[in-house]
Parts: sequence; structure tokens; C-alpha cells
Amino acid sequence: MAKRARLNMSAEERKQLENLTIRRSESAGKVGRARALLAYTEGIKISDICLKFGLTRRVVEYTIDKALNLGISGAISDLPRSGRSRRITDDARSWVLDLACRRPVDLGYAAETWTYSALIKHIRENCARAGYECLNKIGKSVLNSIMSKGSIRPHKVSYYLERRDPDFEFKMANVLCVYKEVGALNDAPDANRTSTTISYDEKPGIQAIKNIAPQLQPVPGKYSDIGRDHEYKRLGTLSLLAGIDLHSGKVLPLVRERHRSREFVEFLSLLDREYPAEWKIRLILDNHSAHISKETQAYLKTRTNRFEFVFTPKHGSWLNMIEMFFSKVARGFLRNIRVETKKELETRIYQGIQEINEEPVVFRWRYKMEEASVV
Repeated sequence: MAKRARLNMSAEERKQLENLTIRRSESAGKVGRARALLAYTEGIKISDICLKFGLTRRVVEYTIDKALNLGISGAISDLPRSGRSRRITDDARSWVLDLACRRPVDLGYAAETWTYSALIKHIRENCARAGYECLNKIGKSVLNSIMSKGSIRPHKVSYYLERRDPDFEFKMANVLCVYKEVGALNDAPDANRTSTTISYDEKPGIQAIKNIAPQLQPVPGKYSDIGRDHEYKRLGTLSLLAGIDLHSGKVLPLVRERHRSREFVEFLSLLDREYPAEWKIRLILDNHSAHISKETQAYLKTRTNRFEFVFTPKHGSWLNMIEMFFSKVARGFLRNIRVETKKELETRIYQGIQEINEEPVVFRWRYKMEEASVV
């Protein structure tokens, strides 16, 4: 039998192999090859190396031959191999992606979106007719690979919002100009101010929920969380009509069971009583039907030049700063609230807003006009 030449190894290469054998993040294959090379340089026979490290003779001999021909680094690293030839052609993959981009209902199915199982079944049944017999045994893993490389997820639905207001830019600029004017007035307060600006909206559907079983409070060293029974009773809902004074930060609330024109007129009457009779009250509000109804128009005619409405564009509620207050309320005293009656919920809403008004926060529009126009 032909004898292999000795393997000469520098101190640096030996140190590299020794570090590799104790490195936990390395693969078992690399560690085994490194151990085999170190043992071979010490004069240990190949058969003994196989027994000592649990390697096959073919692996040990192949590693040593690679080290002799390509060097230590070449023996440790796996060289790229050609692999199995591609069975599914590019045309077949394109056909699969085209199918995934179609609606199943357009191909005669009841479903609106594909599932992987339904798509695989359709591919298997129609691939031969389309001339792509290589797809007759396609499975979920192969289909997932094709979908991933094509960045297609036919089973997912994401939503977008189409701008349906032709005057969106104009109305947005109008609202932002109001905020800019309010900010200028707040930075240089005038004692003789004769107007105010209110950001108004409704928060409907506040649920009155009652516990069926007693609520268990935390006990030190025993229970760390509040304990509640899974069952509860719904007592109905309330609507919060609220406006925040953009100059003082004071919140003006009105809690009612509904938020129709009648309730909106009631809120306008609340504002009318709150501010001096000679003041102009400017409201920033959305396009709810109650804000422009006949009942509302009839009330405004009795208060000529008292109110001015600045409407946000359709689907532009994010421009109304009262939304920040509603978010604060939802994350604050309304979170996890439990009551015995709807009346108690109403009382606690008023109480929570009164507590907020004790330390009012003047909201400011933080974005510049050119930044908002991109949103």
C-alpha cells in the first residue's frame, strides 16, 4: 500500500485547529476533521484515528488528502459541490407564481384566498395540461420555497386606505394652519384673547362590564396578579363626547348612551355656556353626519357667528389631536375597568377626566407641514 506523505503544519495552523476543536459553535464535521489532522501530524495511524474519534476511514483519508493537496484551510472547509440538478424549471416556477397571484374564485373555486393545500391540489391536477409535468409531485416545502423566493404570500391579506376625499390636501393644510396659529398664540399669550379652539370627537362603544365573581386583589408572597373569573356580564355601552381646549389643555366631557345630532347639539350648548358670550368658538372635528345634520344646522342658526367648524379630511382622523387624549384615556383609567352599573361607568368617566383636568396638558402638533403631507 502506498504511504501518504507527512503533513507539515505551522504553529499558527496548529493553534487554529486546536481552537476549532474546543469551539462549541462549530459543526461536528469540522471538529472531527480538525482532530483527525492533529492526530495525523502526531504520527497516529489512520485506523487508530478512526477508532479514537468515531470517524470512518473514508472521511479521515479524504481529509488528509485534501490537506496535502489544498492545505489545512482547504481540508477543514467544505468545497462547493454541484448538487442535484434542478428538477423544477424556471418556467414551471413562474407558472406557480402566476397561479398564486390569481383569485381562486376566478378559477372556479368558492374560496377568496389560497391555502397551501388548495394551491398544491390545483397545481397537481393541472400541471400536466399546462405542460409542467415536473410539478406533479410538488409538496408544501417546495411550494413554500417558490413562494418565498417570489415574495408572494397568497394566504395573507393586508389592508390599505384609499384617499376618497378629493380635497384631502387642502383640508389637511387648513387644519395644520389652525394648529400653527394656536401654537403661536400659546407661545405669546394675549390677555385680551376673544376666541378659543377646541379639538372635538366622539369615543363610542365604551363597555360597562360587570364581574360575576368577586375580584381578588394581589396578596404579598402569595398572589402577584389581580384575580378575575373568566365569566362576566355586559351591561351595555356609553359614548364619550369630548373636546380639548388647545390653549389650556382642559377637557370638556359629555357622557351619553348615543352620539346622535341631539347629543352633539347638547355638547355645543355645553361649550356655549363654558366660554364668554362674545368669544368665537372654533371646533376641529371630523365628517360625522351629526356634525352637519339639519338639527345641528338649526341650532347653529340660533348662535350666529358663535361657532366655526374646521373639518378634517375623510379618513384623516389622525389629524385631530383629541385622538391623543382618547388614547391616553383608553390606556389609563378605562383599561380593565369593571363596574356594577352603567351609571357607575358614567360617574367614573367624569371622575377620570376631572383628575386629568387637575393637571391639564396642552397638546402640540409635533410634525411639520411637509412631513405630514407625506403620511
